[in-house]
Amino acid sequence: MSPPLSSPSPLRVTWVQPEDLVGHELRQAAEDGRDARAVAALAARWYAAGGHPAPLAAGASPVPRPGLRPPAEELLDALAALPSPLADREPQSLAAIEAACPDWPDPLPEDRDPANSADPAEDPLRHRLHAAWLGRAAGCLLGKPVEKLPLAAIRALARATGNWPLADWFAARGVPANLLAAHPWNRRSAATSLAENIDGMPPDDDLDHPLLALLLLRRHGRGFATADLARLWLDELPAGRTFTAERIAYRNLLDGVEPPDTATRRNPFREWIGARIRADAHGWTHPGDPAGAARQAYRDAVLTHTGNGVYAAMFTAAVLATAADGTADVHRALATGLRVVPPASRLAEAVRTGIAAARADRDFDTVVDRLHTAYGRYHWVHAVPNTALLAAALTHADGDFGRSICAAVAGGWDTDSNGAAAGSVAGLLAGHPDRLPARWTSPLKNRLSTAVPGFDGAGFDTLAALTHSEAVRP
Repeated sequence: MSPPLSSPSPLRVTWVQPEDLVGHELRQAAEDGRDARAVAALAARWYAAGGHPAPLAAGASPVPRPGLRPPAEELLDALAALPSPLADREPQSLAAIEAACPDWPDPLPEDRDPANSADPAEDPLRHRLHAAWLGRAAGCLLGKPVEKLPLAAIRALARATGNWPLADWFAARGVPANLLAAHPWNRRSAATSLAENIDGMPPDDDLDHPLLALLLLRRHGRGFATADLARLWLDELPAGRTFTAERIAYRNLLDGVEPPDTATRRNPFREWIGARIRADAHGWTHPGDPAGAARQAYRDAVLTHTGNGVYAAMFTAAVLATAADGTADVHRALATGLRVVPPASRLAEAVRTGIAAARADRDFDTVVDRLHTAYGRYHWVHAVPNTALLAAALTHADGDFGRSICAAVAGGWDTDSNGAAAGSVAGLLAGHPDRLPARWTSPLKNRLSTAVPGFDGAGFDTLAALTHSEAVRP
C-alpha cells in the first residue's frame, strides 16, 4: 500500500510573489506622500484579509500565504494608481529631468578624444579603469559579510576583533561565540568574504551588473536602447541572479510587459538601489562627460526603476565620469553628480545632507548616526539613504581609498553595494592599481567569479582593457 501523499509545500520565490509585495508598496506610498486616507483604507483592507507588513530584510514573509495572492494583486494596482504629490519635484522623463536641473553639465565636444596615449596599454585612463574595477570588487567584498545586519551588529562584530573604526576585512576569528550567534554573517558570505578565507572575488550582483553593462556596450554601443538591455538580460542573466526591482522587471518581461512599464507594474522596489549598482560602466566609459554618462545611465535604469531610483544611477554615473577624467577631486566629482539630479528631489536633498554632515563632524560614527536618524524610516535597500551615506563616506574620506570603502561599509544599510560604489570612485581617483593598498587588492588574486557568460574567472586587468576599448570607441 502506497503511503499517503503529503501536501506540497508552497514554492517560495523571493522578491516577486504579490502577497510579499503589498507591505513594501504601502511603505513606498507613505515615502512618496500618496493620499494618506486612501493608503490607510487600502492598508486596512490588506490586514483585514490576513495580510502582513513588509518583511524587514528578507525577500519573502516568514510564512507562505499563496491564498492572499488575488487580493494582493488588486491592492498593488490600486496603490500604484494613487498619484504622488511629489511628481512635480521628481520628474520621470529624461527631458523633464534635464529641464529641472538648472546647472545641467555641458555636453562633451564631439571631437574630444578621451585617450591620453597612442598605446592603449599605457593610457592613464586604462590604469584608472583598472583601479576602479579593483576598487569596486574590494569594496563590495568588504561589505558582503555584514549585508542586512543592523548598524549596532556591524559595530559590535568589528569591535570584537579590534577592527573599529573599520580599517580591515571582517574576521570571525576572535569574535565571541554568543556574538556570532546573535548576529550571523550574511547568508553564505562567511565562506568567501571573511579575512580567513578570501580567495579571489566571489560572485555578487554588484559585479555582475557592471559586466552586463560592459557586454551591452560591446554589442550595441553607446546608442543602446532600454529594450536592448532587456533582451541582453533574457539571453545572459539567470533569473535567480536578480533581486528586488530587477527580479520584478524580469518577471514583467516574461509576462510580455515592455519597458519602461517593466519598472512600474507591481514593482514596490522601483526606488531602491538596483539601478545605482548598474551605473558604473556608464560613468567609466564617459570620462569627462557627466551629462553623457547620466543620459546613458537613465536608459539603463528605466528598465527597472523610477524617480529617485533613476536619479541615484544618474548621480553615480556623473560622479564616476567626472572622476574618470583624471583632473577632479572627490568633492568636485560629487558636486558634478548633483548637477544631473532634480534639486528639489528627495535624492538631491539626501546627498546634500550627507555631504554637509560629513563636513561638519570629524567623527564618522556621529555622521552615520545622524543619517540613520534622518533616513532610518526608509528600507535598508532604498536609494535615498544609501546614496546619502555614499556621499558622506566619500566626502569624509577625502579621496583616501581605504577610508572610502571602510566608511561606506561602516555606515550600514546596503553595505556591499555602498562599499562597491565607494571603491569604484576612490579607485578612479587613485589613478593606478599600484596606488591601492595591497591588503585590499592582493586577496582578490586578479580573479572574478560570475554567472555572466564569458566572464567567469576574468582578471581585472582584462576587464579594464575591455572597458577602456568602449571608453575610447569613436
